[in-house]
Amino acid sequence: MPVNAFTVRVGGDTLEGGIIRTGEFIAHALARCGLEIFTFRTYPAEIKGGQAMIQVRAAEHPIYSHGDEADILICFDEEAWERHRYEFNPDGVLIYDTKFEPKGVPGTATAYGLPFSDIAKTRLRNPMAKNMVILGAFAAWFGVPQEVFEQLIRDYWGRRGEKVVMSNITALHTGYEEAQKVPKRDAFRVEPRPMRDRLILSGNEAICLGAVAAGCKVFAGYPITPASDILEWMMAHLPHFGGTALQVEDEIAAIGAVLGASFAGAKAMTATSGPGFSLMTEFLGHAAMAEIPCVILDNQRAGPSTGMPTKTEQSDLYQAVYGGHGDVPRIVLAPSTVQGCFYVTVHAFNLAELCQLPVIILGDQALAHRTETIAPLDLEKIIVLDREVYDPLIHNTNGDDGYKRYKLTETGVSPMSIPGRPGTYTVEGLEHDEYGHPNWDPTNHMTMTEKRFRKLQLALHYDEYYPGFQGYRWYGPLHADVGVIAWGSTAGAVREAIDRLQQEGISVAALHISMLYPLHREVVRRFIKNMNRVLLPELNYTGQFAHLIRGETGLDVVSYAKVTGVPFKVREIMDAIRDLLREPVPF
Repeated sequence: MPVNAFTVRVGGDTLEGGIIRTGEFIAHALARCGLEIFTFRTYPAEIKGGQAMIQVRAAEHPIYSHGDEADILICFDEEAWERHRYEFNPDGVLIYDTKFEPKGVPGTATAYGLPFSDIAKTRLRNPMAKNMVILGAFAAWFGVPQEVFEQLIRDYWGRRGEKVVMSNITALHTGYEEAQKVPKRDAFRVEPRPMRDRLILSGNEAICLGAVAAGCKVFAGYPITPASDILEWMMAHLPHFGGTALQVEDEIAAIGAVLGASFAGAKAMTATSGPGFSLMTEFLGHAAMAEIPCVILDNQRAGPSTGMPTKTEQSDLYQAVYGGHGDVPRIVLAPSTVQGCFYVTVHAFNLAELCQLPVIILGDQALAHRTETIAPLDLEKIIVLDREVYDPLIHNTNGDDGYKRYKLTETGVSPMSIPGRPGTYTVEGLEHDEYGHPNWDPTNHMTMTEKRFRKLQLALHYDEYYPGFQGYRWYGPLHADVGVIAWGSTAGAVREAIDRLQQEGISVAALHISMLYPLHREVVRRFIKNMNRVLLPELNYTGQFAHLIRGETGLDVVSYAKVTGVPFKVREIMDAIRDLLREPVPF
């Protein structure tokens, strides 16, 4: 019986309103019924409207992906049905507005139709309440207590007054009553469990909380999808934690403000997407040359150029690792879960402070706007690192004559002074000597370049400063017929595929890498050598991480690249692994 384990998809034109909110309410209601939830959404980039979709997967066990097919498909209009019918479980449930008649519904499916638009417009005299009518019907057919949705309505609209609240609750009750007149003919249902100790967060919200926990005091940004809600959150909340948030005129100003704040001693970050990240590239090089800590979040979207602003991709890896003129050391991290967004952001700030380098977090649209139920964040276990600040009583023990901002050290890190305190120097983008004075001597340039890049070795030993940290995670046996390397949001679908295939008796393992650069080369080499074949799925056309791994390790992997603007399905990963197993083992 499909009890407490199903995937719901809601689709329709945004001009009707409430498509995404319908899915959000379903997700929160199921979480309040004691279930784990995992969502994915996609929506049009145009203000004028277009088809939007949100998918909610629910289960009693941990969930790693958004699900392949819709078990319950809610269509606000005919176009939604035509778009999503090919990803509909043939044994599933279709809920539709009877203003249209869906064609091609599988004979094994159950279809429930009600005049949702007419009920909202004619009976309730509130066309915008259609989604509440649908939620009432959903509650009736699948056993979600009405009280759960009622409380969600009060939580969401309570500030707008009792009239607004009661209008939506009335629509909810009307939908519930109408649905009860239709006999239930399917097996899907919710059996509420005791509420678990869980948070419901999006990836972007988790990043904001991670930044605050790490001690971020300055955020500067410019609106861009899918990172704008980070700017909005920071503007609303960072001042409550003693910080400052700025909306500036463009992305160049944003990274400039971040570097200025960090130079003055504050932990600072910005958030953007591909086009904005491109504009920040020159300042990225300046941060590396001047050795100024900073954190940059790039929520990747489909490109190039403006591309598809509301679709997901993993195609900024080359830019994150190699972007910039000259040799620019930087650290690149990639979270794969909402909870990971929180902790990776903490690690990003720590690494920036420890290594005095720019640290780039590579998120993506799917992860940024995904919501998950996660365990409460344990702030007591977080270790927060601060930069080494110059103190003449401590750092001038060798009889140095004056402050050497770029003093040659074993790790490449030299104490950084704060304006107004001891230690005066000029911050230059020019090559410089230990004192910061411009210097074009060839030997000096080689020496300083080596100094800056030594800090990448320090980053690889970050676990000595943060015990328990790993820039990778190995799932499955040490030796297998097929190994899969994953990064970013793709890792969830890979993990679920591995679990399913292992249950079928297939020998398979996975390596999830969260520190993309610098790369733990020996770990990756060992993984590849231990597997008969290695698959690397990623959401870009050129197989960017596959190319990086080949270059860093000298070993080959099979690239599985996809650029459709939507995440991998578990089934796609499983099929690719099975296809690889049919090929001869390479020598």
